[in-house]
Amino acid sequence: MAKNVIIAQSGGPSPVINNSLRGIIETCREYSNIFGTVYGAWHGIEGVLKEELLNLSLQDPEEISLLRTTPAAGSIGTCRYKLKEGQDDDFNRVIEIFKAHNIGYFFYIGGNDSQHTAYRISELARLRGLDLVAVGVPKTIDNDVGDSEFKLIDHTPGYGSVARYWSHIVQNANEENAGSSPADPVLVLQAMGRKIGFIPAAARLADPNREMPLQIYLTESGLSLEELADKVNDQLVQDGRCIVVISEGFDVGDIGEIKDSFGHTEFGASENSVQQTVVNYLNQKGLKTRGSARGQVMGTDQRHSMIYASTVDLEEAYIVGQKAVEIAMNEGNGWMATILREPGIIYNVRYDKVPLEKVALSERFFPKEWILPNRIDVSDEFVKYVRPLIGDDWVSIPMIDGRQRFARLKPIFEVQKLDKYIPQGQR
Repeated sequence: MAKNVIIAQSGGPSPVINNSLRGIIETCREYSNIFGTVYGAWHGIEGVLKEELLNLSLQDPEEISLLRTTPAAGSIGTCRYKLKEGQDDDFNRVIEIFKAHNIGYFFYIGGNDSQHTAYRISELARLRGLDLVAVGVPKTIDNDVGDSEFKLIDHTPGYGSVARYWSHIVQNANEENAGSSPADPVLVLQAMGRKIGFIPAAARLADPNREMPLQIYLTESGLSLEELADKVNDQLVQDGRCIVVISEGFDVGDIGEIKDSFGHTEFGASENSVQQTVVNYLNQKGLKTRGSARGQVMGTDQRHSMIYASTVDLEEAYIVGQKAVEIAMNEGNGWMATILREPGIIYNVRYDKVPLEKVALSERFFPKEWILPNRIDVSDEFVKYVRPLIGDDWVSIPMIDGRQRFARLKPIFEVQKLDKYIPQGQR
């Protein structure tokens, strides 16, 4: 007898997250003898706890197909709610929901914290004797899930698209800076990624031959604000202008940090920004040329701009969703679908599985060996790693009346069978 499915998303969105969702939905539909009704938990694990289950099986197949080029996570929502130790009410509630709705399969799309949640649920099911298969689906623009040897996962869906974004943004910024440099010789661009440097490092894709006056500051470089100013002024003496791409997690001192429920700093919500601190410091210290520094914080468009999505990233996000369903059918509980790169000069990947226990709460930083000795640039080896991920062509996005046509799912929610519930962390 077929058992029902819950799919949920957690953490920050990406341009390709909905294609993993689509991969799971469409593959489950092909095996209706195994998978019953497919539900989307409305806003992640919160939707499970609150019994807000969107019926995805009753959606128009055309709308499901349009998830391919629908960015962010608006389709079924995401959250930053964490199932923590000691929240026994929450864990009991999850089990109650699964039993009430005959859930036999749970797919959780997200980063390291999300994989930890998937792992906790898989273990809870095992300990309670619940017939449940929990499988993780990787997603994060930060590319920080896994290990430093890239053996658990080579890269996460979402990263290729944000890398493509930065390759284009820096190209355009360089054109503007070259023209306005007599007045604005220094342009500081702040990139997402918290304290992990994969996103700002991707700026090198804009200039692989190192013809721009481009400096890249990763948190992992360990430079001080004073050293940054000296290096920028050295560039000004040499070229008369400088483009600085800096990680939002670069240490500039107190910025009035605000943290989310995962314990991560929300740089976009904090009192100050790294970019503004750097701009202020450079202008106060003085530039070795006329004009002043100015800056820009690149915002959430890094993770929701479909026009910059990588076609490679889109394809891999879909297949990793399909792989998760295959794992659920054939391998059982407690795995995450993964992407591993094959050796050789031709880019090729294979899709496999890794234990959720190994990726739960994992966090990899940008490899030290990919940071050049000057600590303001990244190596050609990194460029070789990231270049295939951004693809070669523009994604084709459906348009109606000059506007992008995104998927629009109908609000068909399953009838609630249990009493209302407030998650422990929100009481």
